[in-house]
Amino acid sequence: MAATDTTTERLNDLIALVRDGQRFYQHASESVHDAELRELFRDLRAAKDELIQALIGKVEANEGDPVSEGTWAGRVRQVYADTRAGLSSNDASVYISQLEETEDRILQAFEDALETGDVGMHSLLAPEMPKVRACHDRMRDLAKATRK
Repeated sequence: MAATDTTTERLNDLIALVRDGQRFYQHASESVHDAELRELFRDLRAAKDELIQALIGKVEANEGDPVSEGTWAGRVRQVYADTRAGLSSNDASVYISQLEETEDRILQAFEDALETGDVGMHSLLAPEMPKVRACHDRMRDLAKATRK
């Protein structure tokens, strides 16, 4: 497999994972009753939209075809969160918890991609890391605040 194929494959894996987050935030924003949380989830979905577009641009610049779907596991997690929220008296806390886990997975995937030692991958992803970390930190902080 050529280096550009590997790069495209890694970028597409990240796109699919970020799409999971994007769709989950959209769904959560439509499902929770708290207006402040709906707005936060919309903001984070918009951040995911921007990140996806940046990654798509990198795939296309690499002469690859960007994926248009998320992952099967992402869909399962969303159904799981819906089921738990339906059974819970506090649906917001369920979505917050599940979205925090989604952010953990996204951050870990980006960090793993950066740690491959591939200088090209590092140069592609390093500019996106502040956005990835900012989304992660917002959900982590919200999750901590709701657990108190």
